[in-house]
Amino acid sequence: MFESLTERFQEIIKKTSGNSELTEENMSDALREIRRALLDADVSLLVVKSFISSIRERAEGEAVLKSVSPQQQLIKIVHDELTKLLGEGYEPLNLSGRPSVIMLLGLQGSGKTTSAAKLAVKLKKEGQRPLIAACDVYRPAAISQLQTLGEQTDTKVYTIPDCTDVSRIASEALQYAKENGYTVLILDTAGRLQIDTDMMAELLLLERQLSPQEKLLVIDAMTGQEAVNVAANFNEQLNLTGLVLTKLDGDARGGAALSVVHTVKKPIKLTGTGEKLSALENFYPERMADRILGMGDIVSLVEKAKEVFDEEETKKLEQKMRKAEFTFNDFLKMQKQMKMFGGIGNLLSMLPNLGIKKDDRDTITHVGEKQLKKIESLINSMTPEERENPSLMCTTRKRRIAAGSGTDIQEVNAIITQFEQMRKMMKGMSQFAQQAKKGKVHIPRHFKPGRPFK
Repeated sequence: MFESLTERFQEIIKKTSGNSELTEENMSDALREIRRALLDADVSLLVVKSFISSIRERAEGEAVLKSVSPQQQLIKIVHDELTKLLGEGYEPLNLSGRPSVIMLLGLQGSGKTTSAAKLAVKLKKEGQRPLIAACDVYRPAAISQLQTLGEQTDTKVYTIPDCTDVSRIASEALQYAKENGYTVLILDTAGRLQIDTDMMAELLLLERQLSPQEKLLVIDAMTGQEAVNVAANFNEQLNLTGLVLTKLDGDARGGAALSVVHTVKKPIKLTGTGEKLSALENFYPERMADRILGMGDIVSLVEKAKEVFDEEETKKLEQKMRKAEFTFNDFLKMQKQMKMFGGIGNLLSMLPNLGIKKDDRDTITHVGEKQLKKIESLINSMTPEERENPSLMCTTRKRRIAAGSGTDIQEVNAIITQFEQMRKMMKGMSQFAQQAKKGKVHIPRHFKPGRPFK
């Protein structure tokens, strides 16, 4: 979501790299560019003024260290102020109730129902037993949509057929949760306008009745500056405990998210990062600041890897690679794990200082995803024996695979050749690593790191 802002910040920081020290003149130039970048990213003017003022104060009061370059000083100052703007620290969900009650609030179309299902998936992974109460009795098919999502996620959805009394549904759902050992009750409330007095009164009644531990406002990150007004009004009437930002993977400029946090002084607790029901993540301000400044997010990458990769399966794949026994089926398994990462684009955004512009990264992602789909289609056109034994390939088989996958035989030949080269390379790297461990690899004395062999 912050891709345009990231690109602009990287350009600004790059310009300071030629300066020998931070001066009033070059700082003014940098701050002017930062101001423009934030306004272009849809950050509100009041927030921009406050942010720029904080950076200027920090920069003027910062001790000039000879061991630190002006570029590094600027990055440190901007990073710290961005982290403050995003909420300073990670705020976990309050699950102290027995059961804990989480109210999801927001405008129509903000993504509450989908977020309720995603939250249930997330809580299950963390060892909780969630129950969802269908409290949206106004939107046509809202309850049916929630029940479908409940079936997909294997989550119980509590409803009372033909009942439009939201207060009754919520209170009976809470009693059901207590009697049946559910640890968290998620209330999927109806979308409403913040100016709708009757609908807001319904939420206030639910709040008094259930005393929820969490009142989370679900905001579509693509809403723009209207999100600030929405958050301010909901917070004024219900005293929110936090925010959930949906569609964080979209192409919006994203500045409204910064404005919302600054305006309501409530933390972003969760972010929706994709369409999959597993795509709901905790929000870490410092990590997001890292990503905005192009520093990557290695911690989140490692955490996602632990979640995605099966340790035993990974070890098996590693052994197959070492022996050049890697098959097309193994490739499909790896591709499935890559999809669980959120695709090539999400993976690239977590890697630091690649220096790839947004348009270039979009191209790489598009071409890469397209190629992977083509390979997947090709492999799915093979027989089980061919997938497990690539050496079986002959011209007749290749023609059949080309016809089945909608490609031509030249493409099939190219992909199979690349696959065989990859297997050989993996085997060679494995052998080199084993020899190096045994001290059998000779490195010339005149070789120094950073210089090529002669």
